[in-house]
Amino acid sequence: MRALLSVSDKTGIVEFAKELIDLGFEIVSTGGTWRVLKDAGLEVTEISEITQFPECFGGRVKTLNPYVHGGILYRRDKPDHAEEAKRLGIEPIDIVCVNLYPFKETIERTDDFEEIIENIDIGGPTMVRSAAKNFESVLIVTDPKDYDRVIEALKSGNNTLEFRRELMIKAFEHTADYDATIANYMNERFSEGFGNKRFIVASKVFNTRYGENPHQRGALYEFGDYWEELNILKGEPSFNNLTDINAAAKIAVALGKGSVVIVKHGNPCGAALKEDLVTSWQKALECDPISAFGGVVAVNGVVTKELAEEINKIFVEVVIAGKISDEAKEVFASKKRIKLFDLGRPELEVSGDLWDFKHIEGGFVFQDADQVLDEEVLEAKQVSKVGVEDKKDLLMAWKIAALTKSNCVAYVKDGALVAIGMGMTSRVDAAKCALKKAEELGIDVRGAAMASEAFFPFRDSVDEAAKAGVKAIVEPGGSIRDEEVIQAADEHGIALYFTGKRHFLH
Repeated sequence: MRALLSVSDKTGIVEFAKELIDLGFEIVSTGGTWRVLKDAGLEVTEISEITQFPECFGGRVKTLNPYVHGGILYRRDKPDHAEEAKRLGIEPIDIVCVNLYPFKETIERTDDFEEIIENIDIGGPTMVRSAAKNFESVLIVTDPKDYDRVIEALKSGNNTLEFRRELMIKAFEHTADYDATIANYMNERFSEGFGNKRFIVASKVFNTRYGENPHQRGALYEFGDYWEELNILKGEPSFNNLTDINAAAKIAVALGKGSVVIVKHGNPCGAALKEDLVTSWQKALECDPISAFGGVVAVNGVVTKELAEEINKIFVEVVIAGKISDEAKEVFASKKRIKLFDLGRPELEVSGDLWDFKHIEGGFVFQDADQVLDEEVLEAKQVSKVGVEDKKDLLMAWKIAALTKSNCVAYVKDGALVAIGMGMTSRVDAAKCALKKAEELGIDVRGAAMASEAFFPFRDSVDEAAKAGVKAIVEPGGSIRDEEVIQAADEHGIALYFTGKRHFLH
């Protein structure tokens, strides 16, 4: 029996090889792997002894040889294959353990194209695909995490067709991920990211109990390791929980450490950034305590016992935080239905993806990820006669509006969201809806800053804001009726700023 070991990631390879030798396998290896095993004192055959040809061209050609691929690919169940292998002097290879040159790590580390090209593996993927194709006879191993499982299967006699099929699927996933990463990178480098093909590759973190509705299946996949680092402290995150957590965390991170954001069905119904987290929670809750019931709470900081006791006064379904203290967990323990997640850090983080896409029937639309920057407001053009010195509320309102479903108008006062209208078909309806709800809840909007993520097509939204006592407005500008909007702001003595940047979120 022979096992071919050729790995870029050397984790556990010496121990794996020792176990295979103890089971009677001859070890064949290449280059760096051969040296590691040899230095560990193991008996190992260099690949050139099998191929009868030296590694050449700086290691570019090592395993592309019929003595290698013939040994992997010939079918053991076909007598004519066995006879041909014997006639050609090809010995069977029963285990192939390969993981590939670190292309992804290379492009993250350097922009040197020559080095990047040299970290495109050729022989590795070919061996993986050969072994995976012949999985009925050959074990293909691409993940060091599977070494113990493989040894156990060999020792216990459980090297079944089903087991080999599982590893085969994982192997084709491995090469598909690898090739997709290379193709995407080349398009990003030479085609501005929009080539003829775009590949979406992600790794499954876990299945959800169901999808958006109970009759749908669902699972969470991730591009990097952000979601894998999520600590599930209490409860099981559902499909809908995950999309709400995403919406809440993005706004909380945008607002900064010390903020609290409450989301219901993907939209914020409360947000605040005050002098401490307890006050932030209290002020966030005041915006819409009815919608907050059963909502998702993102805390950009550490949830203490005191904060947990405040949150526990109402029913919320999820708390996601930088960290939830042990004392806070004890407070929440009395709530059976609450779900708790944290990242084990002093504050929340998001992965900050550079690309964004959305499924439509028959395909998807793909784009650069939207980025909301502080300078959009801090350097916004004052177009009204009056201005404001402090733009904190304008900036907060702008970020919330930009990260909420269009059409959206957000009102912020003294570091807290006091009214919001979102997902409306007309901008003036969003403005009116927000103010009407604030009035019903007895919230005083006078002196608030107002933000619209896209321009006002008419002056009516400014007129509505004036009735409520809004003192400052920020919007992109760019309407053919901008002069009318500016005139309305001047008539009402409202400070008006144009950012020149729109943030639709559909």
